Amino acid sequence: MTKLRTDIINLLREDARISAADIAKMLGATEKEVAAEIAALEDGGIIRKYTVVVDDELAGKDDVEALIEVKVSPMYKHGFDSIAEDIYQFDEVKTVYLMSGAYDLCVIVEGRTLKEVARFISEKLSVMDKVLSTATHFILKKYKVNGVFMHKQDALRRQAVHA
Repeated sequence: MTKLRTDIINLLREDARISAADIAKMLGATEKEVAAEIAALEDGGIIRKYTVVVDDELAGKDDVEALIEVKVSPMYKHGFDSIAEDIYQFDEVKTVYLMSGAYDLCVIVEGRTLKEVARFISEKLSVMDKVLSTATHFILKKYKVNGVFMHKQDALRRQAVHA
């Protein structure tokens, strides 16, 4: 990957709304070059989606999120990919990661209520053929999401780190 592409990706990760013109100024490239690189990144599937980080508490969103550790029995010739694909097809599932450690997958789910999330786990996830066990952790409060502080006072109290 070229330095220009890497720099564009880094800038878009910080602010997906930054314009190609502003990126070009920051990187010493032309707007046309930057726009072409962004289009190529999108067409190549490297940039998958542009999104926003929302403070759900301030937005009045009361949905329930849970992080579920899942131990599975991997499938012959498919490893973990097949079971992960089966899991991420559910609408309740927002994120799935393959992990090292005691559990194989980390699954983040969302529902309107605690009961709805619990029902998903007990009726859909835990009963899957290759799922051996689960450990559920309900998310109570978010302090930092994708590098963004969720509470202004947290950002103000942050102290400098000296190397």
